[in-house]
Amino acid sequence: MTAPNLTAAPFPTLSAAARRFLEAPRFGIVATINPDGSPLQAVVWYVLETDTIVFNSRAGRRWPCNLQRDARVSITVADGYDYAEMRGRVEIDEDPDLGQAVIAQLARRYRSDSAVAEADIEGFQKQRRVTFRLRPERVFERFR
Repeated sequence: MTAPNLTAAPFPTLSAAARRFLEAPRFGIVATINPDGSPLQAVVWYVLETDTIVFNSRAGRRWPCNLQRDARVSITVADGYDYAEMRGRVEIDEDPDLGQAVIAQLARRYRSDSAVAEADIEGFQKQRRVTFRLRPERVFERFR
C-alpha cells in the first residue's frame, strides 16, 4: 500500500485570455459567508498581480469581517456574458501602510480623473484598510 500524496495541488494559472480580461478596470463581486451561513456579496475594486487578485476594504465592514472569520471567497468579474470566477482562500494583511498604498493604487486605476482619485485617496487616509490577496484554487472562465 502506498502512502497518500499529501502535497497540495499547484494553484492554477490564469489563461492569457483571463489575464487580459482582468487587467481592465472592471468591477469584481466578492462572495463571502455570513456567520449564519448565508452568502454576502460586495462590489470591489481589484488589481491583478500575476495570478493573484488583490483587493482592499475599510476595516469593520461585514464582508471583510466575514473573511477574517472564514477566509473562503469567490470573486467574479463579468462583462456581459464574458467572465472569470476565482475561488479559494484569501491571505489577509492588516498593515496600515500597505492598506493605504493598495487603496491609492486602486483609486488611480478606477478613477479616470486624477483630481477625483486624489480626493478619494485623501478620504481613504482617514480609514483603517485591510488588504486581501487571492491566489485562486479554482478558476472558471468564459470568453466569447
